[in-house]
Amino acid sequence: MNTSSLIRFDQHYQTHLQHLKLKGLQPKTIEAYSRAIRRVGDYFDHQIDDLSVAQLTDYFSDLVTSHSWSTVKLDLYGLKFYYAHVLCKPWVAPGLIKAPKSYRLPNIVTVEEVQRVLAATRVVSYRVFLFTLYSLGLRLGEGLRLQVGDIDARRGRVHIRDAKGNRDRFVPLPEATHQVLRRFWSVHRNPVLLFPNRHGGRTGGAMATTPLSRGGVRVALHKVIQTCGLKKRSPRTACATAMPRT
Repeated sequence: MNTSSLIRFDQHYQTHLQHLKLKGLQPKTIEAYSRAIRRVGDYFDHQIDDLSVAQLTDYFSDLVTSHSWSTVKLDLYGLKFYYAHVLCKPWVAPGLIKAPKSYRLPNIVTVEEVQRVLAATRVVSYRVFLFTLYSLGLRLGEGLRLQVGDIDARRGRVHIRDAKGNRDRFVPLPEATHQVLRRFWSVHRNPVLLFPNRHGGRTGGAMATTPLSRGGVRVALHKVIQTCGLKKRSPRTACATAMPRT
């Protein structure tokens, strides 16, 4: 790599950041798209302005073997943004990537079905997490982002941050949910995260800096749904509270 290539990359990277901020994207999206450009830059020795379909195929083939499909898609979106707003030219590899169909949380509509799912979920952290999702009516990502400070027991509500449409909202906190979360927190005692990752086990949760794995939750829930013989149904309805074992 020559010095001029690095200088050009740095200039384009800064322009990329400017456009990301001007488009009003969330900070986590800005970081993901900028991380994508840094990663691609490292892979191609910071010469990324004239990549061929063959080069992009090599890059994403390597990436998919070492990272999640979520990362692969974010890198793709970040590169497309870079091409559109920095290079001002069309994306060179349409149709290159087709991620596997994502698994959505099922629409469980009865108390009995919720109880069956919770009873069949053996891992405590997953059981409490799923109970919280259904009792508060949260999306998967909203539940994973929950922090200890979001629980307002005095007012009986939960602060949901960065919800759909980049908006915050408050949802009621049932007393049963509050008590379950209190008991669960007394086990892991993480000062920030309500659902810390399981890498250090239940007792190592206090030191965790990242929440439960999205993929881990999905896999666990998929297995439970199959075990219970439930099928996804619509329309989506709110479910009643069913106390899980802790």
